[in-house]
Amino acid sequence: MLPSLPLLKSAVTAVVSQPFKRAQLGLFQGKTKQYGNNVPFSKHKTRRSWLPNVQSKRLFSDTLDQFVKVKLTTRALKTIKKHGGIDNYVLKTKPELLGWEGMRIRVLVREQQQARGISSTISTSSTPTPTIVLSETVAAVPAVPVP
Repeated sequence: MLPSLPLLKSAVTAVVSQPFKRAQLGLFQGKTKQYGNNVPFSKHKTRRSWLPNVQSKRLFSDTLDQFVKVKLTTRALKTIKKHGGIDNYVLKTKPELLGWEGMRIRVLVREQQQARGISSTISTSSTPTPTIVLSETVAAVPAVPVP
């Protein structure tokens, strides 16, 4: 059974503060609303705000075998690409940066991995590391006398 959103909210609320509530409903990677001034030539300052660059995307989850529709910032999208997919991103990112939606996706991915018997630790490199055995290579080289 999947946890309901109110149940998940109560578990995460103690960890995540709500300075920008909209960020809890998507993957915002710590980006919030910023404030400043418009300053024209006359130097008469007026307050204004800047919103994060939020995009609505469908990202494919390898573990869930389906697309996940989520609102995210372009910074979060870059980080997802860096980690190699949304599964690795939600498993490795701190709960403070994920918010409610990210924690919901993390729970879904972990439950699916446990059902399949996959460990939740995912390697960062996609290529296997070569192993070098020195004892076999030394024994295979014939001894050459030095003149």
